[in-house]
Amino acid sequence: MSVEKFLKQRAVNVVVSGQYTLSNWLDSAGNPRSFACRTSRVSPFRMIVDVPVVGRIGDRITPYFGDFGHLEGRISDTISGSFLLELNMTPPMRQKLSDKLTWLEKFQKDPTVREERKQARLIPASPHSMLTFADGSMKSCFVIDMSVSGAAVSADVQPEVGTPLAVGACVGRVVRHLQGGFAVKFVEQQNREQLERRIIRAPAAPPPRATPFAAQMDSMYEEVD
Repeated sequence: MSVEKFLKQRAVNVVVSGQYTLSNWLDSAGNPRSFACRTSRVSPFRMIVDVPVVGRIGDRITPYFGDFGHLEGRISDTISGSFLLELNMTPPMRQKLSDKLTWLEKFQKDPTVREERKQARLIPASPHSMLTFADGSMKSCFVIDMSVSGAAVSADVQPEVGTPLAVGACVGRVVRHLQGGFAVKFVEQQNREQLERRIIRAPAAPPPRATPFAAQMDSMYEEVD
C-alpha cells in the first residue's frame, strides 16, 4: 500500500518512540546499526514511521516500541524521512494492538498528561534536522527529544564523545552514546519558547563557512568544564 492511500484510511495519529535496524547498515563490529524512530500514524495493519535512515521498499524490519513491543513488517512505501510498514501479525496480536491504540489516543489527548510530558522532555513536531560539524560538513539527523540544555539525536554517524557540533542552530558537544543515537549538551541553555525553531532545520539549509564555525566552537568550549 502507498502512504497516500494509508492517509485516507482509518488510523490513529499517535507518537510512540522506538528503535529499528537495517541489515545493510553495519557498525564497526559488522553488526546491524540501531537507529531511533517514532510512529506518526498507526493502524492494526500498518504504520508510518519517522526515521533518520529510510530503508528500501521490500525491506523486512523488526522494530521495537516501548508501547507496542517487538513488531515485524515489510516496508511498502517511503517518503522523505519516513517509511510505511506493513505489519505481520496474527488476529489476536492485531486485536491487542487495536486496544492499545484506543488507550494511547485517549492518553495523549489528556491535557494533564501532556503537560507532565513537557516538563520531562520536548518532542518536536517534525523530528528531522541537520548536524553541522566543526569543519563545516553537515549530516541529516533525527531528533529523538530535546530540552533547553541538550538533545538526543540519531543519525547514520556516531560521533565520538566530546565531538563539537551543532544541532540545527544550537552549538554543543557529544556527551554520551545512547542505544540508537547519542546525546548532545548545548554550550548555552536555550530559550524554551524558541527551542524547536532553533533545533529543527530543513536539510536544504546552506552549510556555514568552516573556519568561523570551528572558531566559534573552540572559543565556547574554553568556558565549558
